[in-house]
Amino acid sequence: MPRAYIGVDVGTTSTRAGVFDEAGTLLATARHPIRIWHEAGDIVEQSSADIWDACAKSVRAALAEAGIAPDSVGGVGFDATCSLVLVDRQGEPVTVSSSGDKQRNVIVWMDHRATAEARLINETEDAVLRYVGGSISPEMEMPKLLWLKRHASASFDAAGHFFDLADFLTWRATDSLQRSTCTVTCKWNYLAHDSGGWSAPFFQRIGLSDFVSENYARIGTEIVAPGTRLGAGLTRAAAADLGLSPGTPVGAALIDAHAGGIGAIGGRDGSGEATDVCDRLAYIMGTSACIMATTREPCFVPGVWGPYYSGMVPDFWLNEGGQSAAGAAIDHLLKSHPGFGEASAAARSEGLDIIEFLERRIIARAGDASRAALLARDVHVLPEFIGNRSPYADPDTRAVIAGLDLDTDIGAMERLFVAGLCGLAYGLAEVIEAFAAHGVRSGIMIMGGGASRSPLVRQIMADTTGLTVALPQTKEPVLLGAAMLGAVAGGAYASIGETMAKMSALGRKSEPTAPDMAAFHARKRDVYKLLREVDRGSRAAMRGMAGG
Repeated sequence: MPRAYIGVDVGTTSTRAGVFDEAGTLLATARHPIRIWHEAGDIVEQSSADIWDACAKSVRAALAEAGIAPDSVGGVGFDATCSLVLVDRQGEPVTVSSSGDKQRNVIVWMDHRATAEARLINETEDAVLRYVGGSISPEMEMPKLLWLKRHASASFDAAGHFFDLADFLTWRATDSLQRSTCTVTCKWNYLAHDSGGWSAPFFQRIGLSDFVSENYARIGTEIVAPGTRLGAGLTRAAAADLGLSPGTPVGAALIDAHAGGIGAIGGRDGSGEATDVCDRLAYIMGTSACIMATTREPCFVPGVWGPYYSGMVPDFWLNEGGQSAAGAAIDHLLKSHPGFGEASAAARSEGLDIIEFLERRIIARAGDASRAALLARDVHVLPEFIGNRSPYADPDTRAVIAGLDLDTDIGAMERLFVAGLCGLAYGLAEVIEAFAAHGVRSGIMIMGGGASRSPLVRQIMADTTGLTVALPQTKEPVLLGAAMLGAVAGGAYASIGETMAKMSALGRKSEPTAPDMAAFHARKRDVYKLLREVDRGSRAAMRGMAGG
């Protein structure tokens, strides 16, 4: 009997489920929103119970849409943002919130409350930090854990388990406490290449010796490769929630962007030749963006996370650049513009979302996606609203916009939109150049995430970086990557590598860049660099002043 495989993706604002067949063909998808709390001081929180409920509703809806019987599902895989989840020894939520609300037990990846703790950890200059580009980010888990110990000790002590969100989901599904190599290596400073894994001197040096004395019981004592079958599969309770059969295989999880990488970079290209994943850069663009390169040997790139052994593709090293605000930056730019209301109403009248509405207008006026960038000739954006993740590893960076006038119409909004996309592309180019300077080189970039469907985004990225930009054949590479975990756990394929070759393929590629457009972007990048100097200079000028 043909088998189907389910991938469950938990993003920042919603969960999604996708049903795929053994060839990687998408049969159905469903989405459900999740709650999120924002508070002053860069506080962003969620509820693990709400997230699990949204997963269950998404899976049930996708199954119904696909018309698949529960006993036809051969495996399930989960991916999620790298958010931190606290539960007690009985599995009940432990609050991370000043409100005391127990349901608010998730510190979201983009929460920057632990910036001071990240600085304290970086001041140790511990050797472990070499494997995060020399500087740990407040988006990672050790600064968040140290913040809890320093500022919410009751919750820190009450927690029976600290989970990366993806590992929480597999635990909730199977009762297995096994953690994924991907999550703990990429976000918890686990050294997968080292037989010891966790570094006791590092924990002691940064003020988290509790975990050493506990023999790491609360953060993971058994680390397994993504796709490893966990426990006896779905528990009866989890199966009832998801509408699946008890015992359905569940694979060890991936971080969401890394699932997109797995779903994208190994795809067949029609040449019949074996795929070289080391020649393929993955750019997964959603609320944030991840830029991921695979190498056979470790490459140390200052300001870029990694190198991580088996952080994404088993037995290969991963360097992970990123942009803390990508889709979130574009959304903020648009919503802050006076023309947003008018543009939103016009988009609704045409049955389009606002991004698609703007793109259609822009490309129609410009003639093609490449020359559309000319609309942003006089508007320039450094879109780093919540810091620079790489290659500068500066969480205090903030956005700078130059060239605004008093125009409030949709045309002015379009110029700002294109300028924001250019700014993201220039940040991407800086990461790629940092990669290349330290021996990490790629010939093609595979884009995934919601923004990858935009021909305007793809072409601006190609024209700026000089790389050919390709789409995965599937429109849902993140969900496919998660489903691949289920396929490996269920025994359909022997490894992640085999699964990538069998379930994914490449699709459309970008057009060659015209010389005049390459020159245009080079000139705008000069302005972008000036904006970065303005940001740094303004912060330096105001440092130490009251209110800072």
